[in-house]
Amino acid sequence: MNILEAIGNTPLVELTHLVPPGSARVMAKLEWANPTGSMKDRMARAAIEWAERRGELTPGGSVVEYTSGTTGISLAFVCAAKGYRIEIVYSDAFSEEKALMMKGLGAGLHIVPAQGGGITEALVREMIAQASLLSRQPGHWWSDQLNNRDAIRGYYPLGEEIWKQTGGRMDAFVQVVGTAHSIHGVTEALWEHNPQIHIVAVEPAESAVLSGKQAGAHGIEGIGIGFIPPLWEPEKVNEIMAVSTEEARAMARRLAREEGLFTGISSGANVAAALKIAARLGPKATVATILVDSGLRYLSTDVFRK
Repeated sequence: MNILEAIGNTPLVELTHLVPPGSARVMAKLEWANPTGSMKDRMARAAIEWAERRGELTPGGSVVEYTSGTTGISLAFVCAAKGYRIEIVYSDAFSEEKALMMKGLGAGLHIVPAQGGGITEALVREMIAQASLLSRQPGHWWSDQLNNRDAIRGYYPLGEEIWKQTGGRMDAFVQVVGTAHSIHGVTEALWEHNPQIHIVAVEPAESAVLSGKQAGAHGIEGIGIGFIPPLWEPEKVNEIMAVSTEEARAMARRLAREEGLFTGISSGANVAAALKIAARLGPKATVATILVDSGLRYLSTDVFRK
């Protein structure tokens, strides 16, 4: 078995303590069971393998990407498994653990300082610009996650797994939005089975651009880039819900202490939103969401310091 074949088929568990009486059951997909500990292993493999098929990435080549860390870790993992070099544009706005993990997997890091430490549109655009410059070197292929449609393919199996693991009995799917690839990929798979499943996109309340509000600084790593993602498809979403940074942090702590689920902050945002949908739908319904990655990546941040 190749290490890349270990991607996917992660467990789906029911939350048993956080869901109040009278709410729908809430099912959480444990994506930290992927090899690097996040759902992004799925898209990294898809993006690289489709680039190989088209001849855009060839033996001896280098991959370039800008990232808040999770995608970068997964790309570095796939590159290590396949023998490619990788250059990552990162920022000190994101956790030190993710930087160390990318280095450990052999990535070269280019750090863009964050002004004030927050995640903003200006920071993301500067990271993109630096990645673009790096990609112009000979033998370098830019995965350009925001504009990479192949990445969406990596999430079709995730949707199929959720459908099968719920026995086809689900009423809503809740997922945070960064590139929008995961929510769209899962939605396409689920709607093939039942187009009535209610799809809820989650974004930071401080930068609720999908909801038509102003961009702002927030602290939910991996989502909320400060502008509409280029491949965002609003017709594939039924509802947009905003969750604040503090609400997401508090829910990540509650997941660890009340459910034994040690997750990152974007997973906290997912569950915070899922619980609201569950309260609305009532006890006969089922809501599914994703625990995107592990809390081990956020120990140097303030998420678990309270």
